[in-house]
Amino acid sequence: MHLRNHLSPRSWRMFLLPALVAALVAALVACGGGGSSTAGTMAPAYPSGAGAITVTGAENFYADVLHQVGGSRLKVYSFLTDPNADPHEYESNASGAKAVADSKLVIENGLGYDAFMDKLLEASPRQDRVVINVQRLIGAPDGSNPHIWYDPTVMPRVAQAVAGALARLDPSNAARYESGLAAFHAAFAPVTDEVAQLKQNVAGTPVAFTEPVFGYMADAVGLVVKSPPEFMHAVEEGNDPPAAATAREEDLITKHQVKLLFYNSQTVTKVTARVKQLAVSNRVPVVGVSETEPPGTTFQEWQLSTLRQTGDALAT
Repeated sequence: MHLRNHLSPRSWRMFLLPALVAALVAALVACGGGGSSTAGTMAPAYPSGAGAITVTGAENFYADVLHQVGGSRLKVYSFLTDPNADPHEYESNASGAKAVADSKLVIENGLGYDAFMDKLLEASPRQDRVVINVQRLIGAPDGSNPHIWYDPTVMPRVAQAVAGALARLDPSNAARYESGLAAFHAAFAPVTDEVAQLKQNVAGTPVAFTEPVFGYMADAVGLVVKSPPEFMHAVEEGNDPPAAATAREEDLITKHQVKLLFYNSQTVTKVTARVKQLAVSNRVPVVGVSETEPPGTTFQEWQLSTLRQTGDALAT
């Protein structure tokens, strides 16, 4: 695993939300907003039915799991949704605070990735709210690679926790949530199968990363990451990598010491753009990975697409 502390210059605002947010949420709730099913200008991520339970997934892939398990019984909000934006630059606002204040179930990633959620939750406590912190759910130690949704064992556990929480919050519809969980698992089976097949075909293959976003999945299929940790972590922290680490990363490409480059398409810098261009000019395949689920797909489709792109690239 690639370990790090996710405090970086580009993400400092996520960790230093001003006290104004707490005051704003308190004001909204005091005005009667806490019981409302709306969230200002922030629109629900999916259609919902009458009497739906308000829930929030901090990242859109967690919101997707909520929707897959709960369907129209849930009014689902999400914060990090744009695959073309750097998620580390996210700043909360009044409508986001209102969504959290109204939510009876919240999923946050943990590991410092979405620390703004802790501030929002603290600002609007409610006894009937269930919070699923995925770091705690899977027992990931502090400092671990925060991109835990790329571990193929994690999301089925999240879905299981969601179904259990919803059954407790809304027992009259427990059978519906159990059915949604079964459908989630059925749709996830091709991902599990693809991981097993890819591991059989490509285990031991050397690859490069611009950032360790795909780290857990690379481990799952047996890929060997050759990129210098100093390079990956500097890019991830929003810093310029050491010259020696950058030279080593470029050598991996120009000397064909790796068979594939995984490129974070959401956090592009001059350094990573140059590495990608070197890969293209040296005919090293590039597979883009993102930290946000693309629009119009499910979590399972997103993961399966990236796995198949990886297999196709390594078969070329």
